Amino acid sequence: MFVSWHGHACVAIEFDTYTIVIDPHDGASIGLRKPMVKGDLILVTHDHFDHNAVNVVSKDKSRVLKMHYGEAVVDNIKITGLRTFHDKSKGKRRGENTVYILEIKGFKLAHLGDLGEIPGDDIINKLKNVNLLMIPVGGTFTIEPNEAWIIVEKTKPINVMPIHYWINGITLPLKPVDEFLKQVKDYKIVKIDTNKFDPTAYENSVIVAKSP
Repeated sequence: MFVSWHGHACVAIEFDTYTIVIDPHDGASIGLRKPMVKGDLILVTHDHFDHNAVNVVSKDKSRVLKMHYGEAVVDNIKITGLRTFHDKSKGKRRGENTVYILEIKGFKLAHLGDLGEIPGDDIINKLKNVNLLMIPVGGTFTIEPNEAWIIVEKTKPINVMPIHYWINGITLPLKPVDEFLKQVKDYKIVKIDTNKFDPTAYENSVIVAKSP
């Protein structure tokens, strides 16, 4: 299995000959390169322009789930979509957000999209001990860096992958990943020199992928 980061919240998960893409952007709208990946399955956590550019990563027969709540099985992948909010006002400012939990061959990953609040125990309990937690850490439009760390401490994932933070070129007013890394305790910080990695090769690590 390989996980690759394509800037912002766009993450691809590849195994065998199958590719899942979560929250694709179109690149130009936010000052980045467009994702150079195509998905057999495309997941969208919420319908904002910097997360829903499905056409950029589509194949002829791509399957798309947009803000899917509840459980589904697609091509032997168990998908659980949890209803959360993009703000601290129950969605009144920025709407709803989907947290996706994926179960692939015994490996469990969670992508928190543009989570804007520290969720309640019902959500936290379902996120506990996932193999890889992909969490927004840049603030402004999502949880702040310190709030992201609170969620990590509550859920105790095996590994953490920060997403949705400021990188060179991006036109959105986000905080850099270092603001989140200052919060880290009891996890090893691993900065890799590529945007693609094998998550099964790490344990108890915060994996900071290179921007594409």
